[in-house]
Amino acid sequence: MASVRYIVADVNEAVAFYRDNLDFKIEKHNPGKFAALLRDDLTLYLSAPGAGSGGQAGGDPKPGGWNRFMIVTNEIDLLIERLRGADARFRGEISDGGAGRAILLEDPSGNVIELFEFKKD
Repeated sequence: MASVRYIVADVNEAVAFYRDNLDFKIEKHNPGKFAALLRDDLTLYLSAPGAGSGGQAGGDPKPGGWNRFMIVTNEIDLLIERLRGADARFRGEISDGGAGRAILLEDPSGNVIELFEFKKD
Protein backbone atom coordinates (compact mmCIF):
# COMPACT_ATOMS: atom_id res chain seq x y z
CA MET A 1 0.00 0.00 0.00
CA ALA A 2 1.33 3.45 -0.93
CA SER A 3 1.03 6.56 1.23
CA VAL A 4 1.21 10.23 0.28
CA ARG A 5 1.13 13.26 2.58
CA TYR A 6 -0.16 16.62 1.41
CA ILE A 7 0.02 19.81 3.42
CA VAL A 8 -3.30 21.60 2.96
CA ALA A 9 -4.53 25.07 3.92
CA ASP A 10 -7.90 23.75 5.20
CA VAL A 11 -8.12 20.09 6.24
CA ASN A 12 -11.91 20.03 6.36
CA GLU A 13 -12.26 21.54 2.87
CA ALA A 14 -9.68 19.07 1.50
CA VAL A 15 -11.50 16.10 3.09
CA ALA A 16 -14.76 17.16 1.42
CA PHE A 17 -12.98 17.64 -1.93
CA TYR A 18 -11.36 14.20 -1.97
CA ARG A 19 -14.43 12.42 -0.54
CA ASP A 20 -17.04 14.09 -2.75
CA ASN A 21 -15.11 14.37 -6.02
CA LEU A 22 -12.58 11.53 -6.08
CA ASP A 23 -14.29 8.78 -4.03
CA PHE A 24 -11.84 8.69 -1.10
CA LYS A 25 -13.09 7.15 2.14
CA ILE A 26 -12.33 8.75 5.49
CA GLU A 27 -10.24 6.56 7.79
CA LYS A 28 -9.38 9.21 10.42
CA HIS A 29 -10.28 12.88 10.72
CA ASN A 30 -9.16 15.33 13.38
CA PRO A 31 -11.05 18.41 12.14
CA GLY A 32 -8.82 21.32 11.23
CA LYS A 33 -5.59 19.39 11.81
CA PHE A 34 -5.32 15.99 10.15
CA ALA A 35 -7.08 13.36 8.05
CA ALA A 36 -6.24 9.94 6.63
CA LEU A 37 -8.18 9.05 3.49
CA LEU A 38 -8.28 5.76 1.56
CA ARG A 39 -8.74 5.00 -2.13
CA ASP A 40 -7.85 1.57 -3.44
CA ASP A 41 -4.24 0.92 -2.34
CA LEU A 42 -3.47 4.57 -1.51
CA THR A 43 -3.59 6.25 1.88
CA LEU A 44 -3.63 10.03 1.57
CA TYR A 45 -2.58 11.89 4.71
CA LEU A 46 -3.71 15.51 4.91
CA SER A 47 -2.03 17.80 7.43
CA ALA A 48 -2.50 21.45 8.28
CA PRO A 49 0.74 23.49 8.30
CA GLY A 50 2.27 23.24 11.79
CA ALA A 51 -0.16 20.51 12.93
CA GLY A 52 1.52 17.40 14.31
CA SER A 53 4.80 15.97 13.09
CA GLY A 54 3.69 15.81 9.43
CA GLY A 55 2.73 19.48 9.41
CA GLN A 56 6.11 20.46 10.88
CA ALA A 57 8.56 18.11 9.14
CA GLY A 58 11.21 19.93 7.13
CA GLY A 59 10.71 23.26 8.86
CA ASP A 60 7.74 25.20 7.48
CA PRO A 61 5.83 23.07 4.94
CA LYS A 62 3.38 24.79 2.60
CA PRO A 63 0.67 23.44 0.27
CA GLY A 64 1.08 23.19 -3.49
CA GLY A 65 3.96 22.18 -5.73
CA TRP A 66 4.27 19.78 -8.65
CA ASN A 67 4.66 16.42 -6.90
CA ARG A 68 1.53 14.38 -7.34
CA PHE A 69 -0.15 11.04 -7.20
CA MET A 70 -2.09 9.66 -10.12
CA ILE A 71 -5.65 8.39 -10.39
CA VAL A 72 -6.16 6.09 -13.36
CA THR A 73 -9.62 6.20 -14.89
CA ASN A 74 -11.32 4.66 -17.90
CA GLU A 75 -13.57 7.72 -18.31
CA ILE A 76 -11.37 10.80 -18.07
CA ASP A 77 -13.73 13.04 -20.04
CA LEU A 78 -16.67 12.26 -17.74
CA LEU A 79 -14.53 12.76 -14.65
CA ILE A 80 -13.26 16.13 -15.92
CA GLU A 81 -16.80 17.23 -16.74
CA ARG A 82 -18.03 16.24 -13.27
CA LEU A 83 -15.12 18.04 -11.59
CA ARG A 84 -15.61 21.19 -13.68
CA GLY A 85 -19.26 21.11 -12.60
CA ALA A 86 -18.01 21.14 -9.00
CA ASP A 87 -15.82 24.21 -9.78
CA ALA A 88 -12.57 22.22 -9.54
CA ARG A 89 -9.37 23.89 -10.77
CA PHE A 90 -7.06 22.39 -13.35
CA ARG A 91 -3.50 23.21 -14.44
CA GLY A 92 -3.70 23.52 -18.20
CA GLU A 93 -5.73 21.39 -20.55
CA ILE A 94 -5.78 17.66 -21.18
CA SER A 95 -2.62 16.30 -22.79
CA ASP A 96 -2.70 13.45 -25.28
CA GLY A 97 0.48 11.56 -26.03
CA GLY A 98 2.50 8.49 -25.27
CA ALA A 99 0.59 5.91 -23.32
CA GLY A 100 -2.55 7.93 -22.76
CA ARG A 101 -4.26 11.18 -21.82
CA ALA A 102 -3.75 13.21 -18.67
CA ILE A 103 -4.75 16.43 -16.93
CA LEU A 104 -3.58 17.97 -13.66
CA LEU A 105 -6.27 18.70 -11.09
CA GLU A 106 -5.65 20.94 -8.06
CA ASP A 107 -7.14 20.28 -4.65
CA PRO A 108 -8.41 23.34 -2.73
CA SER A 109 -4.87 24.02 -1.42
CA GLY A 110 -3.16 23.77 -4.84
CA ASN A 111 -1.77 20.24 -4.39
CA VAL A 112 -1.77 18.34 -7.67
CA ILE A 113 -3.56 15.12 -8.64
CA GLU A 114 -2.91 13.68 -12.09
CA LEU A 115 -5.96 12.17 -13.75
CA PHE A 116 -4.81 9.62 -16.33
CA GLU A 117 -6.49 7.41 -18.90
CA PHE A 118 -4.54 4.76 -20.82
CA LYS A 119 -5.00 4.81 -24.58
CA LYS A 120 -7.79 2.56 -25.69
CA ASP A 121 -6.89 -0.20 -28.16
